[in-house]
Parts: sequence; structure tokens; C-alpha cells
Amino acid sequence: MLVLPLIVVFVFSFGARGPAGGYAPGFSLENFMNLGARWAAFKNTMVLAPVGTLACAVIAYPLAYFLALRVSAKRRTLLLILVIVPFWTSILIRSYAWIFILGGKGIPALIAWMGFGSIQLINTPFAVLVGIVYGYLPLMVFPIYVSLEQLDKRLLEASADLGCPPGRTFLSVTLPLSMPGVATGSMLVFILLMGEFLIPAMLGGGKVFFVGNALVDLFLQSRNWAFGSAVAVALVLIMLVTVTAYMRATRRWAGGRADVSLM
Repeated sequence: MLVLPLIVVFVFSFGARGPAGGYAPGFSLENFMNLGARWAAFKNTMVLAPVGTLACAVIAYPLAYFLALRVSAKRRTLLLILVIVPFWTSILIRSYAWIFILGGKGIPALIAWMGFGSIQLINTPFAVLVGIVYGYLPLMVFPIYVSLEQLDKRLLEASADLGCPPGRTFLSVTLPLSMPGVATGSMLVFILLMGEFLIPAMLGGGKVFFVGNALVDLFLQSRNWAFGSAVAVALVLIMLVTVTAYMRATRRWAGGRADVSLM
């Protein structure tokens, strides 16, 4: 179920567009040679997906840390439910809400009323980034929260008893031991963002394309399945290289921090 669709897409990527659209059998590298025609979509995806993942991690880590180590059990349950609440509503409805907030009658109107001039937020990379962080933040919070919640608190107490300042305890003990949660959350968010379609389409207003938008156009509108398959194959290869490099860097960093903490 996982491999067969990838094989089909891989085979289609070497074919050609049929006379009436779709796929015509063949073997050619022309589709891969024309990937530059979708460079804008690849560029937006490769910039905003990592930036969005990083933004989610920066916001999610303090929140998860607060929930796991600074809140009582009774309040923790309520706060965790509040983190989940946005998932109870369709992403489509939530994106429409952000269209109003970032549109001409939302924040820009408030800024203009305060005398700071006019500003456009909707249909910009910033609007897409806001939608990404809002939509995917819970997927980053929970893996980090689980990693921190399972942390042996005696390690923190031992570090404090040995005279280690709170900041050094965090960098030498808490952060390295919670890196599996950060890595898991980052992978969840990054992989989903690489194929994102709805948020760029709605908050980007047709001006900020992701590869997902290009694939929808190629498969459903242009009906160029061969070229769309080549774009999909290129996206999968980019994801494999990026995820592999990230995981190796994360393991190396966590191992280095663990060695330092033991010293």
C-alpha cells in the first residue's frame, strides 16, 4: 500500500502527456529537465516549510515545557484540551478565519486606524507562515510534551544539588533528553508542510505557491500526469535527503550534548 503508489508515480514520471491529457506510455527524461518551470513552487516550499517548522518548534517548546514541568496535574489536563481544540474545527474554516483577520477589515484596518498607514498581510508569505504555525503547532507541542513529561525529574534535582545553574541544567540535561520529541515533532510538521496545499491556496491568494499547489494544477487542471509525477518524485527525493540529514544532525548533536553532560 505504501510502495505501489510510489512505483506508479515513478513510472509515470518518464512518460508523456496524452493527447487528451493524462498519461501516455514512454521513456524520456524531458519531464525532469523541465522541473525548472516549477522553480517558484519548489523555492517557496523549501523556504517556508523549514521556516514554518522552526517557528512551530520555537513556540511549541516553551509551551510544552510549561505544560510538562510547571503546571499541576489538574490544570494540565484543561490546558492540553485547549491545545487540541483547534483540531475540532476544519482547517478550511480556520483558514477562512485567518483570511478575515489578516484581510483588509482585520489587522490592517486596525493598524491604519491607529495611524501607522496601510499594510497588506493577506496573500503574502507572512500570511502563509501564520497559517502554517497556527495549523501545525499542536503536532509539534505533543511530541515535545511527551518527551518532557517522561523526563526523570531526579536528574534535574541532582543537577541543582550539584550547584548547576538552571540555564546550564536546561542546556545539559533537559534539552538533550527532550530532543527525541523535538525531532519527532519536526518531522511530523516538516513532512506534512512539504505537501501542503490548502493554506498556501487560501492565505497566499494564488501568489504563494507550494509544490502541493503545483501538483494539484498539473494533475487536475492541466492533466499533465507525467510532468506532475516528475514533480512529485523530485519532491520525495528532496524530502528524503532533507529528513536524513536532519536526523543525523539531531542524533550527533544530542550525543555530543550527552557526552558534555556526563563530563
